[in-house]
Amino acid sequence: MSIEIDSDTFSSPRHTTHYLHAGDAANPLVIFVHGWPELSLSWRHQLPFVAGLGYHAVAPDMRGYGRSSLYSRHEDYALREIVQDMLELLDSFGQPQAIWVGHDWGSPVVWSLARHHADRCRAVASLCVPYDTLERGWAGFLPHVDRSIYPEDDFPAGQWEYMRFYEEQFQKATATFDSAPDKVIKALFRAGSPEGQGLPSATAHMRHANGWFGGGEVPDVPRDGGVISESDLQTYARHLLENSFFGPDSWYMNHAANAVYAAETPEDRLDMPVLFLHGRYDYTVETMTSTLAEPMRRKCSHLTEHIIDSGHWMAQEQPDAVNDRLSEWLAAVH
Repeated sequence: MSIEIDSDTFSSPRHTTHYLHAGDAANPLVIFVHGWPELSLSWRHQLPFVAGLGYHAVAPDMRGYGRSSLYSRHEDYALREIVQDMLELLDSFGQPQAIWVGHDWGSPVVWSLARHHADRCRAVASLCVPYDTLERGWAGFLPHVDRSIYPEDDFPAGQWEYMRFYEEQFQKATATFDSAPDKVIKALFRAGSPEGQGLPSATAHMRHANGWFGGGEVPDVPRDGGVISESDLQTYARHLLENSFFGPDSWYMNHAANAVYAAETPEDRLDMPVLFLHGRYDYTVETMTSTLAEPMRRKCSHLTEHIIDSGHWMAQEQPDAVNDRLSEWLAAVH
């Protein structure tokens, strides 16, 4: 019997969160947190699967996305605010803890929950982005750039040059995305490939090219059907067209504030169970040959790691592999 995915909304005086969910609400919670420029829909392959394991699986639209609250200031998209959104959502289910699963910008959200609110975290999992990196601002990830691939004279920020581009030319970056959200999603949501190994990521060329897509118009490339269906593509594009990329892009504008927030908790060791899934062909969040995952290995007492033969969009590109690893880990956590 197939498990249906339902939709609901929770509102507090400060924020509204729309979310998808599957499974019995009385079961233990697993909350999936998406990244840029995605939606709760990004976890469509995981929600019914994890619900079938006996959990209440929940995936919110994060602030700035979908049918959740939008804000007009960059600072409203800092991790401090987003963590509070998630705590309020957790409280709405009447449960003291959840198992949190994050990807991309959703990863620093769940890592921040673990760092600041360990008592609300039964366990934490992350796809692609290791602990103690992005949530700590530039100092958390810039030192781990592989300078054999990204010479400092050519790529001062390594594969993270695109983040510098946001900081320097936010309006241009956002206007490019807003001009054609459907083409943006088709261009971005593509499977990983071994061909990029050892080469600079496309994101490293943003400042040299004066923008994404060579600084020009968004190309119209064929959709990668192995990652996203036409229906799902249109859902992403519709919400991004309605909401603008201002909110999603603003998540990149708070590195300094996020570093301050992370430093407020001197205890940075995580003692709950932690799962990390490496993307073998993720060349932006590159953990296969760089030292990006080393802080996580030092600071997580109960860490499980697996490598998935995938690019960055792991949950959508390799859903069966991700679900298998989640199932094994959840069985051990439970």
